[in-house]
Amino acid sequence: MLKGKTALVTGSTSGIGLGIAKALARQGADIVLNGFGDVEGPKAEIAALGVKVAYHGADMSKPTDIEDMMTFAAGQFGRHRVDVLVNNAGIQYVARVEDFPPERWDAILAINLTSAFHTSRLALPAMRAANWGRIINVASVHGLVASAEKSAYVAAKHGIVGLTKVTALENATSGVTCNAICPGWVLTPLVQKQVDAKAAALGLSNDEAKKLLLGEKEPSLQFTTPDELGELAVFFCSPAANNVRGVAWNMDGGWAAQ
Repeated sequence: MLKGKTALVTGSTSGIGLGIAKALARQGADIVLNGFGDVEGPKAEIAALGVKVAYHGADMSKPTDIEDMMTFAAGQFGRHRVDVLVNNAGIQYVARVEDFPPERWDAILAINLTSAFHTSRLALPAMRAANWGRIINVASVHGLVASAEKSAYVAAKHGIVGLTKVTALENATSGVTCNAICPGWVLTPLVQKQVDAKAAALGLSNDEAKKLLLGEKEPSLQFTTPDELGELAVFFCSPAANNVRGVAWNMDGGWAAQ
C-alpha cells in the first residue's frame, strides 16, 4: 500500500516509534528512523522487511537539528518529500507543579509538542504539492484526560491534539490528512522501568506490579502493544481513512471511557 513512499518516524529506535516504523515498512514504505540508543539493531529490523532505511540523529529539542533532518529525509530516496510523517518523540518527568523543575518543563514541551510543529511545517508544502500526505501525531490518553504530577506531559499532549485538529482543518480540502493516536499504557522500556520500581517498592512480583499499574487507570487490564499502534497508523495511511481528519483516536483499554 505504501510502496514508493517515504515515512519519517521520530523517536523510532525503540518502543512505540519502532513498532509504527515496522508496520509502515511492512506496507512497503521506505523508512527514516530517528532517536537515541541502539541504531544498528532497528535499522537491521527494518531492512529485513525489504525496504530502504536511513537514520538521522536529530535532537528533537533543537529546531536547527529538525530542519536538517527534514531536508535529509526528503532527499534520501529520490522523492523530494516526506509522504508519511509520524511525530512520536517524547520524554516524561513526574512531579507536582510546585516542585516541577522549569528546565524539565521546557524540555518536555520542546520535544513532545514543539518538535511536531517544526516537522509538520516543513513537511506540509511538499505534501500539498503532491496532494497526498499523512501526518500522524502520537499523543496519549493524557491528551484527553489528566493525571496528577504530569503537568508538562499532559499539557504537551493536549497541545498535540489541538495541533492535530488545526493541521487537519487547514488541509481539509486536500489529500493531506492529520490525525492523532492516543495510547494508554504501552509496555515500552520506559514503562517497564515504572513496573520494576513499583514491584521493588511494594515487594511484588513483576506480574503483580503490572496488574496494579494497569488497574489504576486501564479497565482492560492489558497493555496496548507497539504493533497494535502500528496497525492503526497503517489504517490512517489507507484509502479507507481518506476522510478521517483531525481525530484523536484513543487505544487505551477503556481509560478515557470512564
